Amino acid sequence: MDAIDTIKILGSLLGNGALSKGSGGNVLGNILGSALGQAQNQPTQGGGNLGDLLGNLIGAGQQNTSGGSMGDVLGGLLGGGRAQQPQSGGGLGDLLGSLVGGGQSQSGGGMGDLLGSILGGGSSQGSGNLGGSGGLGGLLGAAVSKYAQAQNRDAPNPRPDDTDFLPQGVDQREAADQATLIIRAMINAAKADGSIDQDEQDKIIAKLGDITQAEADFVRSEFNAPLDVDAFVQSIPRGMEQQIYAVSLMAIDLDNNKEAQYLADLANGLRIQPELANQIHDQLGAPQIFS
Repeated sequence: MDAIDTIKILGSLLGNGALSKGSGGNVLGNILGSALGQAQNQPTQGGGNLGDLLGNLIGAGQQNTSGGSMGDVLGGLLGGGRAQQPQSGGGLGDLLGSLVGGGQSQSGGGMGDLLGSILGGGSSQGSGNLGGSGGLGGLLGAAVSKYAQAQNRDAPNPRPDDTDFLPQGVDQREAADQATLIIRAMINAAKADGSIDQDEQDKIIAKLGDITQAEADFVRSEFNAPLDVDAFVQSIPRGMEQQIYAVSLMAIDLDNNKEAQYLADLANGLRIQPELANQIHDQLGAPQIFS
């Protein structure tokens, strides 16, 4: 059976924004902008740092992507263009400045506040901290870098066991397991207002780029699985509660009661108090749902 690269799949879902719309697109922009800005100087297992790696891929791929320019890819990364399109030949500093500028929370806090805590893993205890020392920002940065390389026709397609993108000190198996949970969180949230029909599934999978049949089948199986909040909550390791809640917001457009109820049930299952949940919504530019 073909190996399933959940880190690459996560990067694809983030990169095309297929599961993010409305307020969810704003959340995606805020998380990715801050995550990539935070991760730019993070050393990787392949040498160098995430910022240089992503910058090189973007620079090399400006006119070499399979689905339009890398500017289009970055527009997708930020949920429909929250950041300005990078200029051809522009440096990584311009790119990350644009990303971070598009990704700052609306509450006026800096990266040392709640959003920074969520992206960095915060002070949560236990083995569930996302991405080890890299935190959520490091894992998302690695996923986006894999996606960028997969979009560049002049670069080799990354292997499932390729650890070059991961921050130093991060275990590949653990990162893949955490990517699986994030994918599941986003798909579960997308299903909150009803099932995703076959046509919608086909459109989303078509946007994922160069994935194997096994990887497409994995995504379809997640779409078709019954939505069971209690079972999902039980699968989340201690220390990932706030991160899972935050990424769930990426796939929800808070415009109906079903979606709000799903988030309320998720917060309750994760033992996130209403006040903290509202703070997370504020940090990520999403409407509050708790009174």
